[in-house]
Amino acid sequence: MPSLSDTIARLTASRGMGRASTQASRLSEMTSFGSNPGALKAHVYLPDILPAKAPLVVVLHGCTQTAADYDHGSGWSQLADRHGFALLYPEQQRANNPNLCFNWFAPGDIRRDSGEALSIAQMVATMIEVHALDRRRVFVTGLSAGGAMAAVMLATYPGIFAGGAIIAGLPFGCASNVPEALERMRGQGLPREAALQSAVRDASRHAGPWPTLSVWHGTQDRTVVPANGEAILSQWRGVHGLEAEPTQTTAIAGHTRRIWCDATGVARIEAFAIAGMGHGTPVDAGDGIGAPGAFMLNAGISSTRHIAAFWQLAGRVPAVAPDRLTAEAVTTAAMPRHSGRPLPDGAKPAKPAPSGPAKIIEDALRAAGLMR
Repeated sequence: MPSLSDTIARLTASRGMGRASTQASRLSEMTSFGSNPGALKAHVYLPDILPAKAPLVVVLHGCTQTAADYDHGSGWSQLADRHGFALLYPEQQRANNPNLCFNWFAPGDIRRDSGEALSIAQMVATMIEVHALDRRRVFVTGLSAGGAMAAVMLATYPGIFAGGAIIAGLPFGCASNVPEALERMRGQGLPREAALQSAVRDASRHAGPWPTLSVWHGTQDRTVVPANGEAILSQWRGVHGLEAEPTQTTAIAGHTRRIWCDATGVARIEAFAIAGMGHGTPVDAGDGIGAPGAFMLNAGISSTRHIAAFWQLAGRVPAVAPDRLTAEAVTTAAMPRHSGRPLPDGAKPAKPAPSGPAKIIEDALRAAGLMR
């Protein structure tokens, strides 16, 4: 019997969606960066004027995307030109995953000093050395499977990163095979709070300080349901020792932003609930950074600009005029419809919805970007 991955690959080809991207790239390939056990490619972008000891941002694309696709849609290289930081784009290969997803659920790829995680760490070390970058200002972000892989990097190499941003992703250590990955994407069987936090603490010998975190999720995401965003928040709030309730909740461009500050008042975690948005990276078609496209969704807010501001790589994003906010938008954005908070220890999980092979394949196709 063919595997689920083989089935998805054949369906991809039959739909004519397995073709290589034709998106023009602003990136250059880095061909030498270590043993590369995960067999990934590496692409970089350096602005014409790169200050001494510049920061580094690592960007991880989603399924069916290339590094060039994600850079074009998100606009990270445009922002790098404005603010003077370097970019590293690890890129998945079809030999590793036929749908170009980072293998965020495969045990051999998500352990420290192993597989894809080690390949990305080697890329980071090479970038810092070759371009004399500031090792204290290294950040990682990603979408969907790339977001889940960003969570892997933050957990397995927390000493490398000052901060991270996870967009429509999943918590570290929540799945170890394809069936579990598909269940977690639907919000089924997510680990409890204590297990989520232990997964991060046990992933390395790091004892702190921990990276700051920005979490983004569409309230209408049916591919990776918002329960996963809440699980990520629970995982990292515990590691940072923060309270469950946010320090501050505000509305920005009709979307809800929650902030958790430490005892000194420094923001350690933020979370954006993007009202009415499905699965993708939020972009603002009117602000000149990035461009709408497949899984790059015009939500009237640029996640790239806000994430860079949260990491203090760019100036604060100007406030949106009040007339662009509507009561309906603010109400919708208040909380995701899937509350999905991880269950307290001792609580019984809700009975999962029935599923079968057809349902599994359908969800896999949606995750791979082949169905809506």
